[in-house]
Amino acid sequence: MKRIHIIGILVIAVAIMIIMSTASDASVYVPFSEAQARAKEGDDTKVHVVGRLKKDEKGHIVGMKYDPTLDPNYFSFVLVDTNRVEQQVVYYSPKPQDFDRSEQVVITGNMQENVFVADKILLKCPSKYTENEVKVGKTASL
Repeated sequence: MKRIHIIGILVIAVAIMIIMSTASDASVYVPFSEAQARAKEGDDTKVHVVGRLKKDEKGHIVGMKYDPTLDPNYFSFVLVDTNRVEQQVVYYSPKPQDFDRSEQVVITGNMQENVFVADKILLKCPSKYTENEVKVGKTASL
C-alpha cells in the first residue's frame, strides 16, 4: 500500500471514532413523565427537559433551596415542564448566576428515585432590550 492510502484510512478511522463518541453522548428532549418511565425501566441515560420555574402570584420562585453557608454545592428547585408536570430538581453545584431572572430552563440529567438530578442547567434569560427601548436612528448620508 502506498503511504497516501494508509494516511487516508487513518483519517477515516479517526472521523468514525469522533462521530461514534459524540453520538453516544447525545441525549434527547423529553418531558418528566418519560424521564420517570426511563428510570423505572433501568435506563440511566441523560435526557434534556425544558421547563419554567414554578412561581407564586407575586413572581417569587416556589420551592427553591440554596444556602451556600450550609452546602454551596446543593441547589434544588421545582421545574414545570411543557406538559405542566412539576418535578423537584437537584443540582450538585452552585446556583447559576441570574437563575432568578430566567424565563425558561433546560436541564440535562436523569431521574434518581423521585427527584431529577441535573448535571447541567442552561438558562434562557429575559432579553436585555425590549421593543419599546429600541429606537430607530437616522442613517448617515454620504
